[in-house]
Amino acid sequence: MLKPIFAANWKMNHGPTEARAFLREFLQQVPRSSDRTLAFFPPALTLHAVQEQLQDRHEILVGVQNVHHEASGAFTGETSVGMARDAGARLVLVGHSERRHVFGETDEQSAKKCELVVRAGLIPMLCVGEKLEEREAGQTEEVVLRQLEAGLSLLDAHHAGNALIAYEPVWAIGTGRTATPQDASTVHGAIRRWLRERVGDRALTMPILYGGSVNRGNAKLLLQAPDIDGLLVGGASLDAGNWAAIVTE
Repeated sequence: MLKPIFAANWKMNHGPTEARAFLREFLQQVPRSSDRTLAFFPPALTLHAVQEQLQDRHEILVGVQNVHHEASGAFTGETSVGMARDAGARLVLVGHSERRHVFGETDEQSAKKCELVVRAGLIPMLCVGEKLEEREAGQTEEVVLRQLEAGLSLLDAHHAGNALIAYEPVWAIGTGRTATPQDASTVHGAIRRWLRERVGDRALTMPILYGGSVNRGNAKLLLQAPDIDGLLVGGASLDAGNWAAIVTE
């Protein structure tokens, strides 16, 4: 079994002042541990504050929620992968459902982002997942594997094998609806089989996270299911005490 990864995606929440207070409370409740990996994806303007609070906790990873698919240029309001690396990020979310379905990010852009992230020496966490109508039409595996194949298409087997994958069914994100552990495990198994064809046995050690209305009540059950190696959590990660309870139970 891989050691579980608990990743907090704060989305557009917690500015620097709130983040500092959050982490002071959180770190008091969460001791150093080698049997799990913790990661935070704060808003870009909050990244530095998070880094400051975690300066003595190097085992906790910090990432950015998005980068632009070009290395630099006249893209007002965007963040380049070079800026993310310079600011101390080690991980980058790519292809989150909100980037795809709210901001119109394409599979091609996700592929370019993954390539830039790897070139910068950072680790992409590629997010994949189907919409409700796709699930009801029996297209879950088709959609997920298409997004997976596209997102990793510009990487060789070695670099693709270093990526993290997060399965987030769109219909479960922020809705209170969660895929059952069995349903999630089935999709994770399909992802693992596809990855094994792509990168060989390295797929066995590639973490595949689940995200979508994860909470304190279902987190443990999800992690007990086959092929679920961690959790990518939004709303439930915004309260320090609640998030501390999830990552330590």
